[in-house]
Amino acid sequence: MTIGAESYLAAVTAAIEAVATTQHDAVREAADLITASLRAGGVVHAFGAGHSEALAMEIAGRAGGLVPTNRIALRDLVLVGGADRSVLDDPFLERDPSVATRLFELAPVKPDDVFVIASNSGVNGVVVELARVVKEHGHGLVAVTSLAHSRAVTPRHPSGARLADLADVVLDNGAPYGDAALPLPGGAGAVGAVSSVTGAILAQQVVCEVVARMLAAGETPPVYVSANVPGGDDHNRELEARYAGRIRRTA
Repeated sequence: MTIGAESYLAAVTAAIEAVATTQHDAVREAADLITASLRAGGVVHAFGAGHSEALAMEIAGRAGGLVPTNRIALRDLVLVGGADRSVLDDPFLERDPSVATRLFELAPVKPDDVFVIASNSGVNGVVVELARVVKEHGHGLVAVTSLAHSRAVTPRHPSGARLADLADVVLDNGAPYGDAALPLPGGAGAVGAVSSVTGAILAQQVVCEVVARMLAAGETPPVYVSANVPGGDDHNRELEARYAGRIRRTA
């Protein structure tokens, strides 16, 4: 396989088509879970570590997205929890299961809330432990992960569980083992990551399905308008006020 822009486009297009074909039902199941939570007064908490934080950003706090959403991040340990900034210097922080309990404690979680947790590998300690804590507290859980990668590696959580094992709904992002799609010569790795692209598509599909359900029921979906259009700030502030203290918009 050649390496280049066209090769990557072909590979990621094939991944998108595979996700569109295989994840149709799972997207609707995720939308059902989230819609039920929102109707009960809940919010969506989204978490991803490393590059998977991009998925959480697709869910929480962006134009065209749902307002009742909260992004949980490793830096909450510092910004909300008062930990020293140096804790974030640990390159293996996302492998530490004990971090998850603190993140959950710091989040403004209510009983009817639902969670979306993203991890391409689905095996690191913090995502698996957060999933375990979420289910222990009775919340709905949507996982976004690569089943191909997750099934091929050993879990790093002491329980031996993977993120996909704990979720109510699993959205498979279709990324290959190692995420990158174009092998380098001589087996020296690969380039062209897939998970960020397919993950974003899955996230937006779920949001659109939630909005479709609300519209079909005659409800007005609480959706963000871009802050960069006239009236956007006022529109967004009015909606955010309904969820005061429950949704964070930290950097």
